Amino acid sequence: MQHRPTLEDVARHAGVSRALVSIVMRDAPGASAETRARVRRCADEIGYRPDPRARRLRQLRTKLLGVTFAAGQEFHAELVDGVYAAADELGYEVVLSGVTPHHDERRAVRALLDDRCEALVLLGPNLPAAELVTLAASTPVVVLARKVRGVDAVRSDDTAGAAMAVAHLHSLGHRRIAFLDGGRAPGAAERRRGYTQAMRAAGATAEIHQGGLTEREGAAAATALLSSGTPLPSAIFAFNDRCALGVLDVLVRARVPVPQQISVMGFDDSPLAGLAHIDLSTIRQETPQLTRAAVTRLVGRLDNDTEGVEPADIVVPPTLVVRGTTAVPA
Repeated sequence: MQHRPTLEDVARHAGVSRALVSIVMRDAPGASAETRARVRRCADEIGYRPDPRARRLRQLRTKLLGVTFAAGQEFHAELVDGVYAAADELGYEVVLSGVTPHHDERRAVRALLDDRCEALVLLGPNLPAAELVTLAASTPVVVLARKVRGVDAVRSDDTAGAAMAVAHLHSLGHRRIAFLDGGRAPGAAERRRGYTQAMRAAGATAEIHQGGLTEREGAAAATALLSSGTPLPSAIFAFNDRCALGVLDVLVRARVPVPQQISVMGFDDSPLAGLAHIDLSTIRQETPQLTRAAVTRLVGRLDNDTEGVEPADIVVPPTLVVRGTTAVPA
């Protein structure tokens, strides 16, 4: 197998010393403009590219931000893109480590630390709070999309978002609004609280069913409602958009018209929600603001003396997005 061209290869091709090639590649003083042009031309001819990892190893700082994310979570993909954009603005690079059934969160974090990441952004982590606090004591950490005491956190106001969804449905005339719960997922407790409080304030009875984070769990919840033998609620508010998509799939297959017979509401405003054939009403999490706040907080920890500064809980208000799956009840 052909080896990757090195500084020695460039030097041999250009007929100069390795030290002179190093000067040119580092843009250091000590070489004429003519020599620089010739060395770079020779480097291009043999396909030499500087190794950024090797350069970072020689530096005291790597300017790397590590990000853990759940593979398969569409909202996490949006957050990752936002982190890339915010980090680029501040002169940092991003290293990703996915969480999968065969690569758990602890391994994902360890891989980032082994890659000499200076700080970590953890997207909706499920690690125990005590473990996150311990990690943050040795490495700057921001938890995104979850509230954790003792650790910098950036999140949407899930309680307000859920209340916003209930208020929208109630204003249309819905009184029986079922909520498909997210269980122990990050943000689930806050959304459950917001739904319950808003229903109580509206003088309605809270109706909480087991839901989940995925289309399959949403479909299972909708199937259970259809087969329960009791009248369907006039509206369903799902924990997130993926869960709501599962609900819509089951209702369409059962020929239950949406929104004529039943309205459906999601949470996140994922890209699929806005597609014309889905047109899902939802609560938008403001991704650019969330990721910018998270990266800015981390970089502030890295570039300034923040020892003794208390962890922050930064809350970003969500936005109601009304589309075609919610309407006045029949």
